[in-house]
Amino acid sequence: MTRWRLRLYGEVEAPATLTWDEVGKLPRTALTADMHCVTTWSRLDNNWEGVAFKELVALVRPRGNAMYVIAHCDADYTTSLPIDVLADDDVLIAYHHDGAALTPDHGGPLRLVVPKRYAWKSAKWLEGLEWVQHDRLGFWERNGYNNAADPWKEERYW
Repeated sequence: MTRWRLRLYGEVEAPATLTWDEVGKLPRTALTADMHCVTTWSRLDNNWEGVAFKELVALVRPRGNAMYVIAHCDADYTTSLPIDVLADDDVLIAYHHDGAALTPDHGGPLRLVVPKRYAWKSAKWLEGLEWVQHDRLGFWERNGYNNAADPWKEERYW
């Protein structure tokens, strides 16, 4: 993990690049939340641990024109979310799942967790978060998935 970094940048007052150790020193948050897949299955009562997204917001201080955040992940995967969705208390960047460090199969070392959206918005293998003024469709959104991704409205595909 000595080479891994999380880049926080874009329309922010204080861009930052965090090492694994620096992420680990941020206040830790625990969360129990369900995960819903676009293919109609759900996994209930996942226990996540990590850093509340609000901690990252406080660290970088987004500018007033930042309306979206683009999650940048390994292999150039991206997805985007509106700032208001990420402002929920149940959004975090997770490094533990059900009491163990996240494995690569589950998005480790770090993934976004956004329980009120379909699972592809909880981007795996997180490497950066970019605050932007205008939305940019990510991989799945460019390939037919609904950008809103609200499971309660069944917003699966365009």
